[in-house]
Amino acid sequence: MNCVFQLFLLFSTEGECSRLASGVIMRSGTGKHTSENGIVYTGEWHEDKMHGTGTLQLPSGALYEGEFKDNMYHGTGTYTFPDGSTYKGHFHKNRLEGEGAFTNMQGLVWTGEFHGKAALGLKMQHNI
Repeated sequence: MNCVFQLFLLFSTEGECSRLASGVIMRSGTGKHTSENGIVYTGEWHEDKMHGTGTLQLPSGALYEGEFKDNMYHGTGTYTFPDGSTYKGHFHKNRLEGEGAFTNMQGLVWTGEFHGKAALGLKMQHNI
């Protein structure tokens, strides 16, 4: 079933969905959801959760493009911070986790292992 609906201008959803026996409409497949506070998700859904590949735009200007699991950043992706700096690498349950690269506003690139807010032993790449 293909769905397009709005609820009192609080949010809108368009894309694939199904109706459960209880009458509840559940998003599945691909689609786009816009929340009342300006969060926009475009991508894959599974059992009414962001799951698979997608893009999440936040009102702050931050942007996540990559893999989701159970409504969380999970897998490989790129997070662009509001100031334009980026992290490209692995995520685990919304946390920076594993090999990745952080590029700051000046274009300096730092690579290494990230563990949440900790990133000990990062190495700066030099362009010669």
